[in-house]
Amino acid sequence: MSQLTTHVLDTSCGKPAQNINVELEFESSDQWIKIAIGKTNGDGRVADLLSKDLIMQHGVYRLTFYTKTYFDQQNIKSFYPKVTIEFLVADETHYHVPLLLNPYGYSTYRGS
Repeated sequence: MSQLTTHVLDTSCGKPAQNINVELEFESSDQWIKIAIGKTNGDGRVADLLSKDLIMQHGVYRLTFYTKTYFDQQNIKSFYPKVTIEFLVADETHYHVPLLLNPYGYSTYRGS
């Protein structure tokens, strides 16, 4: 398993959110460096955002979820065109960053 995993659930319908583009960046010298891009699968997960053998550097990362396209494809009006989650990697443990999403709100937490 990759050191970083993510999962998007659409809480408005109680199902995984499919086909959301996701971008991972790393902060270096006050600049953001794109590390990876992916798309959520049928289970709302990005299976291959990082390779399984990659160890992430310690520091600040951000995941950006392009949510407007997801809701537009379903003809649902929404408020947030994208959701950006910044988080700190401080060791070599597994980081799971889920996103609970609905058209007018979202929440996140460090999962397991």
